[in-house]
Amino acid sequence: MSVMPDSWIRRMATEHAMIAPFVETQKREGVISYGLSSYGYDARVADQFKIFTNVDSAVIDPKAFNPSSFVDRKTETCIIPPNSFALAHTVEYFRIPRDILVICLGKSTYARCGIIVNVTPLEPEWEGQVTIEISNTTPLPAKIHANEGICQFLFLHGEGAPEISYADKAGKYMGQRGVSLPRMG
Repeated sequence: MSVMPDSWIRRMATEHAMIAPFVETQKREGVISYGLSSYGYDARVADQFKIFTNVDSAVIDPKAFNPSSFVDRKTETCIIPPNSFALAHTVEYFRIPRDILVICLGKSTYARCGIIVNVTPLEPEWEGQVTIEISNTTPLPAKIHANEGICQFLFLHGEGAPEISYADKAGKYMGQRGVSLPRMG
């Protein structure tokens, strides 16, 4: 398995719409960087956020998720309360090739502030906007900047195509747009 370079990511994004919209160079002046890097792509967080709240004393259960556990905000800067959590999504829409697995890493700018980003792997032939999990691990409120970099995706080329891709099994998060909450089945 090898990590794919900028030339491959650029070709796949422009010729096969693997990333749309695609930013060919890394944008960094006055913003948290985003766009193509040497061995990855730094994605942007959109301006829609779901921020955890405990107003109704809800219990989080992935098998029976209650959407009232969140408050929705559409904003250029999202404040995540201390020791709390929010969901967001990428500006970019991804179409993953059959022989590629994508992993996500948080950006160091946020990590150095105690803000941790998690995204599960993007499986072969998955497509959609990526739901991003953002944790504020600090005892202070944390600010997230919409339309700026939030995480980096690394594209790993498998030794061969899998027998069954995400599309083949009609995965439950296929084609998602916006933030997707937990789903069963």
